[in-house]
Amino acid sequence: MAGVEEDRPRPPPARKGIHILLMFLAAVLFMAFSYYLFHSNSPNSDVPSCHAANDRNPEDSTWRDSYIQLPGVSFNVEGKCDLFSGKWVCNPSGSAYTNLSCNFIETPQNCMRNGRPDTEYLYWRWKPYGCELPPFDPSKFFNAMKDKSWAFIGDSIFRNHIQSILCLLSKVETPVEIYHDETFKSRTWYFSEHNFTVAVIWSPFLVKSEISEDDKGKSASEVRLHVDVPEEKWTLQYNKYDYIIFSGGQWFLKTMVVWDNGIIVGCHNCKNRSLKELGIDYPYRKVLQSVYKFMLSSDHKPLVFFRTWTPDHFEYGEWFNGGICNRTRPYGEGQYKGKPIDPMMRNIEIKEFKKAVATNSRGGARLKLLDTFHLSLLRPDGHPGPYRTFHPFDKDKNARVQNDCLHWCLPGPIDTWNELIMKILIDEGDVSSS
Repeated sequence: MAGVEEDRPRPPPARKGIHILLMFLAAVLFMAFSYYLFHSNSPNSDVPSCHAANDRNPEDSTWRDSYIQLPGVSFNVEGKCDLFSGKWVCNPSGSAYTNLSCNFIETPQNCMRNGRPDTEYLYWRWKPYGCELPPFDPSKFFNAMKDKSWAFIGDSIFRNHIQSILCLLSKVETPVEIYHDETFKSRTWYFSEHNFTVAVIWSPFLVKSEISEDDKGKSASEVRLHVDVPEEKWTLQYNKYDYIIFSGGQWFLKTMVVWDNGIIVGCHNCKNRSLKELGIDYPYRKVLQSVYKFMLSSDHKPLVFFRTWTPDHFEYGEWFNGGICNRTRPYGEGQYKGKPIDPMMRNIEIKEFKKAVATNSRGGARLKLLDTFHLSLLRPDGHPGPYRTFHPFDKDKNARVQNDCLHWCLPGPIDTWNELIMKILIDEGDVSSS
């Protein structure tokens, strides 16, 4: 057999080299194709990494934008500015403040102090189509808001939001807390140098409600919701404020018995089968109608922002049964359109907002939309997750902990909401652009 092998003709040296080169190129192409197939299905494959500022030269223009298109939102063909459709792009300078420079960040949102190991979520900024979104300018804001007052009316998302604006404003002046209720859910701060007041008013349903729930979210009975009676916690103070921002939220997912005009009209998710199941859309729609009716019929004429629905990013479960959110980058184009509840609630909001604007014939409150839905939907990386408590894995790296995939780390994506407010105020003429 050896002789037969030796008698086989051998290729010339040149042809043998070409043959080896072709085999090498084929192997490289196969590896590249395999890498593509694997990573094209990766959750973050079409979003480039946006490293921390100290890992990148700010003058380096070779880093790329994230490639994100908002689901269901059309592009501005004529280049008109649309603050609420755009993309998240790398921001090498990072956030305007840190958890060390701001003393108003509460423990559940202080992700860095609580041991969150990654920081890339701090290095993105929102780029609207057709225009730029300037950073929040606290000095310019104060100049326009001297002798003015703001109220944030809603649930715990507003407590999260107000921490952000306090951090941004405290770069110029540190406020003093002048009021809090027994649970610290409603609070007021005062900036004496500018005679400026900002308050958060706890009103998770915006209307009269009877809630039997403890701090851990456990209820002794269903909520009794009076959809036609705006809650006095904020209506009795309405005339005090020059600017108001309000929103509904996740509380409408709870089990509730619904009252309208003094009678029970049905329920949502209740065990009393003798009551009509109303779903979520009926009570939410009726509540928004009641709130707008009160605001538009009032002689007081503040500028009123309505902030749209805030989506959560729980995966593999919900907050009460092991849901997590461990992504470290924004979603890419078309990767995530939200849960079924998300577009449903937002569609209700947009429809009722447009109806209120159309019926505002008396020239009542100036109504402005703060549509944070889409830009928030694309940021699954911005939540505390397990880092809602201090170093949750120090004692056991495999510990099972409750995640927060609804509220936002501070600093974080929610700071962009204040940049949007600032831009709207400039466009309305309430804040000077110079």
